[in-house]
Amino acid sequence: MLKQKNYNAALTQFVSILTLFLVISCATQKPYVSKIEGKQIGITNTNPQTPAIEEFIKPYRENIDKDMNQILAYAPETMDKSKGEWQTTIGSLQADITLATANKLFLKRENKPVDICLLNHGGIRSMISKGNVTTRTAFELMPFENELVVVALKGQQIIEMVNYLISEKKPHPLAGMEIVLNKDASSYKSITIQGKPLDINKTYYVATNDYLYNGGDSMNFFKKGTMTSLDYKLRNVWIDYFKETDTIPVPRNKRIIVE
Repeated sequence: MLKQKNYNAALTQFVSILTLFLVISCATQKPYVSKIEGKQIGITNTNPQTPAIEEFIKPYRENIDKDMNQILAYAPETMDKSKGEWQTTIGSLQADITLATANKLFLKRENKPVDICLLNHGGIRSMISKGNVTTRTAFELMPFENELVVVALKGQQIIEMVNYLISEKKPHPLAGMEIVLNKDASSYKSITIQGKPLDINKTYYVATNDYLYNGGDSMNFFKKGTMTSLDYKLRNVWIDYFKETDTIPVPRNKRIIVE
């Protein structure tokens, strides 16, 4: 009987120690996910609507539509990013607007002018159709939250920028600079910034967005410069310009010329 009691006591002690060990072990181990399974559930017109939800969101949708459909300006013709080899009317317009806005803000803050604007062709996500231009137009053109920034670049980085544009052969929005290319468009003959030849020893201020400054679209030359944020979304640059403009101009001057 004594042996049985000793055995039971020892067993109880062992179980207690084992339980304590497991509790400590579980407490120190981090939980992890070994497998995730899921399936795609498509939303189509066949999915029934919930009247209560529709009724709840109706006033919000109406207010948003009212704001988005507000007429801000007029476009005399359709501007499409697909029409143009080295530049497009919509890209040139975007660059001109951005350069003017950045220059005004940068002069006020830093007492320095902005010389160039370079944006990316892929960042233009829609077109400006002939007729009324609304707030919705700006959101469709620029659905991203990109911020307007100014980057200080040396003359050598401007040459890198030009070589990038030549190799890309895309109509990236460009303003403030004129590039003359050789007949085969494989190299440049001249670079003019604000009407003056490029000075390799000068620092130029380039308006762009934070996505490109961080190396987006492989524009790595921007990383070599010093960046100043203007705390202004590119979309708002468009909206504010439209509000101040009756009829939108259609830029036709060439920024990259092949001779």
